Amino acid sequence: MSVTLKPVIWYRSKLVYDGVVLLAMFLYIIAYLRLAPNLQLVSRPIDDAILRMRAFGSCAFLLVSFILAIGPLSRLDRRFLPLLYNRRHFGVIACSVACAHVYYVYSWYLNLSPLNPLLALFSANTSYGQVLGFPFEIFGVLALVILLALAFTSHDFWLSFLTPRLWKSLHMLIYLAYGAIVAHIALGSFQGSGDPFFVMIVCASALGLVGVHLAARSVSRAPEGTAGDDNWVDAGLISTIADKRARIIDLGEGEKVAIFRYDGKLSALTNLCAHQNGPLGEGRIIDGCVTCPWHGFQYRPEDGCAPAPFTEKVATYRLRRDLDRLWLDRRANPPGTRVEPLPVNEGVADGG
Repeated sequence: MSVTLKPVIWYRSKLVYDGVVLLAMFLYIIAYLRLAPNLQLVSRPIDDAILRMRAFGSCAFLLVSFILAIGPLSRLDRRFLPLLYNRRHFGVIACSVACAHVYYVYSWYLNLSPLNPLLALFSANTSYGQVLGFPFEIFGVLALVILLALAFTSHDFWLSFLTPRLWKSLHMLIYLAYGAIVAHIALGSFQGSGDPFFVMIVCASALGLVGVHLAARSVSRAPEGTAGDDNWVDAGLISTIADKRARIIDLGEGEKVAIFRYDGKLSALTNLCAHQNGPLGEGRIIDGCVTCPWHGFQYRPEDGCAPAPFTEKVATYRLRRDLDRLWLDRRANPPGTRVEPLPVNEGVADGG
């Protein structure tokens, strides 16, 4: 059923999810503290305090990397879709780990300074005119501020207060935070003592993230074909659409349509959920309704309306067919407009 604004409810699945994440985080930090000393340069040893800083810092980096990978991973393999329901929990945990990293930095590097610790943070290195000598701390502060803002506004209250469009734009800053973290780590590595273990983790995470995004982009492209006229777009073969699933058609300029196959019929809706612009096409049909994979908002496939008593609506689209070939009218209907579902003839084989 659709979701209304309400306090966070700790379902059993959420408790299990958070418990697994916290356990994995704990095991990673223990493993880092044990393994990293064996890989450091003998000529440039790293003391325990710095190891703790880097353990929490690299853990936060891995968490943010995985958060950004959940979306493309779910496009590559639907078994990752359940992670989308709890991605915001993941973000809050990542922010908490980043704060632990800042605590160790704050208490170790700045506690002996005669200046105020915050003043010392921004005045210890003022080489703003250099590239490799640029104060890497600035990038760390920028990333932390963004993570704190995203964690603070993660509740649905802020989604409603800011409106979905503004909230979505705000949370896209996670990519800026990720870039700032990479810059923070890269410059810090050039300016500080070497730690091969730390560098390997960062490089592997960044390359892996880029790889899954490129792979997801390649599989989410619209099917090739020519339009029957300026408004009708070739949407591929009907037989290749799995039952109770969707094919996502990219119309360009950020407009995507999800074509669902269900109960021997086909219906097309916008791919954007009215709640948070979640990808409806990555969800499935549950209880006769298209169910968003992010937060469970539901819509009837034939008219894009949420079931009573909920009032959300999304745009619908017309479909037509030529044997097994499916055509989509790129002109969206107003949200809540009923469009008669297109029957799937018995002669069309079931999709896998």
